[in-house]
Amino acid sequence: MAVALAAQLREGTKKSHTMAENTGFVSCFLKGVVDKASYRKLVADLFFVYTAMEEEIGKLRQQGHPVVGPVGFPELNRRETLEQDLAYYFGADWRSSVKATPAAEEYVARIHQIAQEAPELLVGHHYTRYIGDLSGGQILKNIAQKAMNLGEHDGLRFYEFEAIPDEKGFKASYRATLDALPIDQAMADRIVEEANHAFHLNMKMFQELEGNLVAAIGKVLFGFLTRRQRSGSTEVVAA
Repeated sequence: MAVALAAQLREGTKKSHTMAENTGFVSCFLKGVVDKASYRKLVADLFFVYTAMEEEIGKLRQQGHPVVGPVGFPELNRRETLEQDLAYYFGADWRSSVKATPAAEEYVARIHQIAQEAPELLVGHHYTRYIGDLSGGQILKNIAQKAMNLGEHDGLRFYEFEAIPDEKGFKASYRATLDALPIDQAMADRIVEEANHAFHLNMKMFQELEGNLVAAIGKVLFGFLTRRQRSGSTEVVAA
């Protein structure tokens, strides 16, 4: 008997979604404070995460897995766009320059683990990442573009879903696919629980980057105060 998985995922991850948005890195990002060095490290981490997901989900889709296969829409895949962004940020030899952080390694390990032990739970990871990317992609792209003074596509391909011209229609189809999956309520509960764990793993990646972001902000502030001191200004700096 099919369950209303789409609504359960949406409602069941609201708290985790809010917590992720309130991490220092994401909060600063949404306010337009983006450190390029930290951001490109995030792009590298996401490359390893999406590579793992797309390898595992792709195999299960080819095998005709009844739960994972239907949600493995190839038009959502991000690995190729992340490769383009990494080439922009690190150069043509980017593969020898990037390395997963400990949090990204933990995330990747979890994906491979459940692919072997309970592949149905990959649906929770798929929903958390891809639908989040599709829903907020254009907004995040605009913030990153303005904050880092980038060209229209430079280092921002990750947010572009060229194979999905109708975002609203696609998300409706995705929700219908989730609701039609052949799972019972017990499995639906486990998928929602895993989706919350996916948010937790994402937050750990963001938290790793916060130290870099704070250091970058501090450096800019120090430079600003030094310039003011040299110019002889005695005005109080606003908080």
